[in-house]
Amino acid sequence: METSLLELVANMGFPCVVTMYLLVRIEAKFDKLSDCMNELTISIRENNRG
Repeated sequence: METSLLELVANMGFPCVVTMYLLVRIEAKFDKLSDCMNELTISIRENNRG
């Protein structure tokens, strides 16, 4: 793991590697946020129907 990480930094540069890492980590949170927004939309529609 450490060797491949060092190779990535050497080939792509530190900012690119950090950006890739953060995007991978945040992806799951974006998926959960999207699910929550869909649930909220459904709840609002049900409440507006009366």
